[in-house]
Order: sequence, then C-alpha cells, then structure tokens
Amino acid sequence: MDFEHMCPLYEKAVEILGKRWTGLILRALMDSPRRFTQIRAYVEGLSDRLLSERLQELEAEGIVERRVHTGRPVQVEYALTKKGAALRPVLDAIQSWADRWVTAEKVMPSTTER
Repeated sequence: MDFEHMCPLYEKAVEILGKRWTGLILRALMDSPRRFTQIRAYVEGLSDRLLSERLQELEAEGIVERRVHTGRPVQVEYALTKKGAALRPVLDAIQSWADRWVTAEKVMPSTTER
C-alpha cells in the first residue's frame, strides 16, 4: 500500500459512502426496492429533503435507480443497481466490525437526536 499518495479512487469512494445517512439508505435498499416513505421510515430521523438529496446523489453515481410504475396512483421506488448491490460485502463488513467493537453505551439512544 502506498501511503505517500492518497488513491483518488479510494478518496472518491469514501466521499460518496461517507456522507451522513448514505450507509443507512443503502442498507434499507439492500434486500429489496423501497418507496421513498419506506426508506424514510427505516432511517429514523432523516428529513425528506436530505433523503431526496442523498437518493439523487446515489442515482447520479449509478448506485441507485429510480423506478416509476405508471398506474393509479403512480408509484416511485428506489432500487440498488448492480453497482450498488456490489456494496453488500462492504456493509456486511461494517456490521461485523460494529458488532465486535461498538459498545451499547456508546450508541446514541435515538437517531433523532443526531
């Protein structure tokens, strides 16, 4: 590993994935597509504005796709692309690390207080 120079690809990946709420949004979508309100309910404390912003960013990166189902009423859902689904091992590794190293007393009682 070259520690003299930061890898620009790694830097970009951390920039994308390190934004607040992004990991939780990805986790909400990991098992199945969800509608906006379902994602918001899963990620407690996340505002509509920020959820919309993060979904647009993830869509622009090709990680999430927005699917519009015509009918009455029109339904919009968000799903991971192949690129997004490839993040499963990363999210699983974070969960494994958290299970081992994050203690219950250091976890905030509610995400709404963040």
